[in-house]
Amino acid sequence: MAFAMKVISQVEAQRKILEEAVSTALELASGKSDGAEVAVSKTTGISVSTRYGEVENVEFNSDGALGITVYHQNRKGSASSTDLSPQAIARTVQAALDIARYTSPDPCAGVADKELLAFDAPDLDLFHPAEVTPDEAIELAARAEQASLKADKRITNTEGGSFNSHYGIKVFGNSHGMLQGYCSTRHSLSSCVIAEENGDMERDYAYTIGRAMADLQAPEWVGAECARRTLSRLSPRKLSTMKAPVIFANEVATGLFGHLVGAIAGGAVYRKSTFLLDSLGKQILPEWLTIEEHPHLLKGLASSPFDSEGVRTERRDIVKDGVLMQWLLTNYSARKLGLKSTGHAGGIHNWRIAGQGLNFEQLLKEMGTGLVVTELMGQGVSGITGDYSRGAAGFWVENGEIQYPVSEITIAGNLKEMWRNIVTVGDDIETRSNIQCGSVLLPEMKIAGQ
Repeated sequence: MAFAMKVISQVEAQRKILEEAVSTALELASGKSDGAEVAVSKTTGISVSTRYGEVENVEFNSDGALGITVYHQNRKGSASSTDLSPQAIARTVQAALDIARYTSPDPCAGVADKELLAFDAPDLDLFHPAEVTPDEAIELAARAEQASLKADKRITNTEGGSFNSHYGIKVFGNSHGMLQGYCSTRHSLSSCVIAEENGDMERDYAYTIGRAMADLQAPEWVGAECARRTLSRLSPRKLSTMKAPVIFANEVATGLFGHLVGAIAGGAVYRKSTFLLDSLGKQILPEWLTIEEHPHLLKGLASSPFDSEGVRTERRDIVKDGVLMQWLLTNYSARKLGLKSTGHAGGIHNWRIAGQGLNFEQLLKEMGTGLVVTELMGQGVSGITGDYSRGAAGFWVENGEIQYPVSEITIAGNLKEMWRNIVTVGDDIETRSNIQCGSVLLPEMKIAGQ
């Protein structure tokens, strides 16, 4: 408790310094511009890594930066600095003003509308500092790695264990009088090893992450999970080219919905460079599927009281009963479309997709025979057409049971069809991502093999 109070006191003092820096920059910009916005952040923490129990790296970092954007006569100028002294801030503001003189006028440029701003930011319980000494951090990383190494004699090499603990402070202000900030922490522990059998070598990893140390899995769990995942990949086979049902395991299913983020982003919409251009208000997913956004989820890894433009975040239905309800709009893209910002400058905030009552084993039974994808490679996804083609690895399933690992295959389809034809979503929810969902069963995809 004494440690927590000490850290909170230190962080509050640092936050006041950052608020003063933002206020100074805004004051310098006032009178010389039509509007300005300033963001400043500072991250402090420790990162350690071990290999075979020996310390490979111990790194303390304390990084901060201030960025200012000014608007004058519909012209925009931006500049940044890692030096927060008054003199450096003055130079940074002047640099932004100078840049604005040379940019082209844009009627959509400007500070976010005042009525959208988060003048009263809620506390989202994101700040949980941990008293972790370098020796304790090293021990945690080494324990995770050791648990992997001792799991099986087929584990022959290691890329090491790692532990990270950081806290951050963010402050944002603009010429509408907004000045808000919040503090957050993030702790993580991981292990990565290599297994070998009959000349085949496979690598995999496992990790745990949370806002509070108490939310992390034990080092022994991380190590054992890393070993299990790595060993399960040994002696992979190739598949013949075919069409078959596919399950996207939860860790890659998040990416399946991640493509939706880019497809409904305001920038893609106003540029008319998305395959979902005419899809607002139309069905894009099965009628039983809803995507909710929860920016104020307590301790959420993607929670935030406001976006990077100061716009307050709100709980939203992105997709409801399969129907697309929202574009993801920044201040600029909203104005280009004649709409209002949805608070998505900087990304999305805790998308949640409910499972449909089946655990992973039941999902395998539901599929019967087909492919489980656990890893995806390459960037073969077109935001223009929705065509999807990526390298993959995973497991072949027959009669609802995993038979053997597979690799060196490619899966292909079109995102529009893939999303509309989702059979079900499992209850094995992946919570370590900004998109929280379970494994996803598709009725059929093209699988290119040998």
